[in-house]
Amino acid sequence: MDGMARDVFFTDVGALNDIPRLGARTVTTAEGDIAIFRNNQDEIFALRDRCPHKAGPLSQGIVHGRSVTCPLHGWVISLETGQAMGADSGCTHRFSVKLEDGRILLGIGAKP
Repeated sequence: MDGMARDVFFTDVGALNDIPRLGARTVTTAEGDIAIFRNNQDEIFALRDRCPHKAGPLSQGIVHGRSVTCPLHGWVISLETGQAMGADSGCTHRFSVKLEDGRILLGIGAKP
């Protein structure tokens, strides 16, 4: 996008309690599969459900702190930035997500 921020709308994708602590849930959207993660402090994060290394399903990885470890080759990905950590390099797309009244709202697409 030519430097301009795009408008994002938020859509309800479920309750916080639908996702176990240290777990994830996948949401299928027009932008592809998005993994919604919940850590042990009930923080939520949203990333494209593809590891930047070999496209492993991050939703099936191990959540720890504010990171997820890819189930295929052990890459550790920051849930905050989507960036691979340590000596690994690569990034997966991060999506806006917020919690309101126990409901998870995912920011996707341009406003209609």
